[in-house]
Amino acid sequence: MAEGGATGVTRGEQARASRGPAREWPHSVVLALACVGQFMVVLDVSVVNVALPAIHRALGFSTDGLQWVVNAYTLSFAGFLLLGGRAADLFGRRRIFLLGLSAFTAASLLGGSAPDQTVLVAARALQGLGGAILAPATLSIITTTFTEPRERARAMGLWSAVAGAGGAFGSLVGGVLTDLLSWRWILFVNVPIGVATLVVGRLALREGRRSDASGLDLPGAVLVTAGLATLVLAVVRTGTVAWGSRQTVGTLALAAVLLGGFVLHEGRLAKAPLVPLRLFVSRTITGANLVMFAIAGAMFPMWYLLTLYLQEVRGYSALRTGFVFAPVALAIVLGAQIASRLVHRVGARRLLLVGTVAITAGMLLLSRIGAASNFWLDVVPGAVLSSLGLGLSVTPVTFAATTGVARHEAGLASGIVNTSRQVGGSIGLAVIATEATARAVAVTRSGAVHGAGQALSSGFSLGFVLATVLAAAGVLAALVIPHVGARRDRAPSEPSPESVLVAELG
Repeated sequence: MAEGGATGVTRGEQARASRGPAREWPHSVVLALACVGQFMVVLDVSVVNVALPAIHRALGFSTDGLQWVVNAYTLSFAGFLLLGGRAADLFGRRRIFLLGLSAFTAASLLGGSAPDQTVLVAARALQGLGGAILAPATLSIITTTFTEPRERARAMGLWSAVAGAGGAFGSLVGGVLTDLLSWRWILFVNVPIGVATLVVGRLALREGRRSDASGLDLPGAVLVTAGLATLVLAVVRTGTVAWGSRQTVGTLALAAVLLGGFVLHEGRLAKAPLVPLRLFVSRTITGANLVMFAIAGAMFPMWYLLTLYLQEVRGYSALRTGFVFAPVALAIVLGAQIASRLVHRVGARRLLLVGTVAITAGMLLLSRIGAASNFWLDVVPGAVLSSLGLGLSVTPVTFAATTGVARHEAGLASGIVNTSRQVGGSIGLAVIATEATARAVAVTRSGAVHGAGQALSSGFSLGFVLATVLAAAGVLAALVIPHVGARRDRAPSEPSPESVLVAELG
């Protein structure tokens, strides 16, 4: 074995060490890189929504086929997130960050240049893969760079604001680019940002990985990737295939078998498991991921339903629709900044309860939506309140899901919480969009309303009722998380939140 093999340090790393320490870049630059990477990933989940009518006309998609412009990204992203998180731990956060960003940027160029439907859908799938590699690396970089709890909370506050606002800003950016330039620029815009981030990232980021990495758990990676992708596929196809159909039931059963096999493999067979199940012994980590699943399942549909409501019922242009989401995005940023300053004073659980209650109340207000609703009285208050609640929730839920995890598992914890967000959002969107469409069709056929706007509004109203139920589930999940007292009020001998979490993990 070559010298250094026993310690896990490569000859290249030894050579770099012999040249002296590398330039230490400010932590603010590292934080900015992580936030830009995460913003690009989250933005592309929602940026295409406003542009879908233009894409439909330009490339001749069928109504059923158009959904795959969104679903190809969703499937690939959700399926590979855990694999991307683990790869960051094993092969280096810098290396995986740059790899994911390169794939995402290249896929954006390919998608913007797509001459037909097949190339665009394939490019969106490649974007999802790049995002799944990139997203866990961004959070892992933050958790390993900012080791002091208060600094980490502030960094996570900014990261959370960017992650939360990306969905809302996606509609704004998509509307502006589609109306003023072309739908292709919703993808092209990633290219110069990606290239600039790659250049700075190569200079500013330091490598970090386990010295005892024993390799990737390939059977576990295949099982969980296939299982998650199959689960999301079954749900997103319910827009065209009934829930009780043989295809849907069969696909859900296959997903259950694959995910059950993954749990069995990780718990009993894997020597170096992709996801150590002992992590979920912690009520904090389990509760945080349940909260993330629930609030994503409520918030993803909100942006989708409001986009359709504004364009198809109120007749707004793509540009005007985009600008409507500006206060929504600002509310998320405000909430995240408030949360980053309070998380150590009042504790993650209390903040999560306030945030999830605000989301639930906002969705309940939006459930009153109708074709003749007053925009400022019936739409804006609910949208802003739920968005403020999201901003208040993302920082403490991310903090709870990653704090107390060993440094060499930071990427894994990041991948898990990102997976909870993406799978929750995908399933919530698919279920709520399907039920909203079915209600609109049923109301139209019954003759109970006059006009397409009233029928669509009836469906959207039901969608927001279902989103309210999901948000309320997030409130209940927040109660699972044990209370951790504020740092200022704790006696010097009292254990810190981090030590409590480590003790839970055993």
